[in-house]
Amino acid sequence: MDLTKLEALLDEYAKLEKELADPTRTRDPVKLTKLAKRKSELTDVALSGKRLLALGRDLREAEGLLRESDDPELKKLAQEEVSALKGERTKLESYLASALVAKDPRDEKNAILEIRAGAGGDEASLFAAEILRMEMRFAERKGLTAEIVSENRTGLAGYKEVVARIIGKGAYGVFRYEGGVHRVQRIPDTEKSGRIHTSTVTVAVLPEVSETELTINPSDIRIDTMTSGGHGGQSVNTTYSAVRIVHLPTGLIVQSQDERSQLQNKEKAMRVLRARLAARAEEERSSKEGNLRKSQVGSAERAEKIRTYNFPQNRVTDHRVKLTTHNLSAVLDGELDELTNAVRLGDQAALEERKAVRDQ
Repeated sequence: MDLTKLEALLDEYAKLEKELADPTRTRDPVKLTKLAKRKSELTDVALSGKRLLALGRDLREAEGLLRESDDPELKKLAQEEVSALKGERTKLESYLASALVAKDPRDEKNAILEIRAGAGGDEASLFAAEILRMEMRFAERKGLTAEIVSENRTGLAGYKEVVARIIGKGAYGVFRYEGGVHRVQRIPDTEKSGRIHTSTVTVAVLPEVSETELTINPSDIRIDTMTSGGHGGQSVNTTYSAVRIVHLPTGLIVQSQDERSQLQNKEKAMRVLRARLAARAEEERSSKEGNLRKSQVGSAERAEKIRTYNFPQNRVTDHRVKLTTHNLSAVLDGELDELTNAVRLGDQAALEERKAVRDQ
């Protein structure tokens, strides 16, 4: 964790508090709004930083009492306090190390998740459903909302493809490191010989793009309507609420059928289309950095993996940062912070290293 950055942030936060407390600021509502917004952005990190500094003082006092006291009961209480304070300090340091990383402006946007079964047949489609559940639980734990845009189910309660939208401040920043090939190693229920199978699921994560950021010419799209298929209630297969949009210049096709309203499905599909077109434009602008979507999903071959979920060993390994954890069930229940924070810090370290090389 960069203490210099933390100190600078705390100084900025203190200045903002002082400025907002100045009664003359009410004469400039535009400036007041700007200051209040910035203070809101810094509040969580600033409060965590203040708590970390206070923890340092409390820990020194508790350790001093542990060294100096001759009372066994008092020493026991001091030891318990030291352990508790160290545990809290570790969590705060991990959070702040991630929070102080320079952010991509896109991080505050909503996110589009595209999950597809890769190599492995039916087993891959079943794992795609588990990955979807994992990502939606992760969103819930982060205070974000997840909604299905489109889905292509299999007969075994799996997915060939499912597209979801993650809504909330910072959604893309939370999910951006979930993009890539997820590999599962386990014995399928249908495997009688006990042989471990390897399958893959691809996840692409795109930042949502607003209409003001990317305007699509109406003459460039064809909109088809159809009856919804699959789950959905009485309106399924009776009303033309499902929407398929074809972007004629690129051939991109987006479909949405989760809503009963044709208009709502059209809006969802347009969001996904704008995100895909923006990603394509980004790819074309910078071939050096590779393309956003393709670099995440590759060709779905088993070797192109970012993470492995090994059921027999109760193990999850993130290959980008060589991090292994033995809490598979918790990870699949959406407890992804340890993994995503490690990747985020590794990514930032790599960026800083490249910057240092360029500056030489």
